[in-house]
Amino acid sequence: MKAGELRDMTPDQLQDELLKLKKEQFNLRFQQASGQLENTARIRQVRRDIARIKTMSQEKAQAGSEA
Repeated sequence: MKAGELRDMTPDQLQDELLKLKKEQFNLRFQQASGQLENTARIRQVRRDIARIKTMSQEKAQAGSEA
């Protein structure tokens, strides 16, 4: 997921995407623990997307409070 895509999202859409990614992260951890995970790079990708969404949410919150 690109930062540009996230900038175009509303705060509600960001929260929905964050929830979706956290669920995916949970499922990936279970797959890894049971030895069923094939794409191990996906864990890192999801973790970084979560951080990216949190950063964008923070930026939007700060921009909203300054206006």
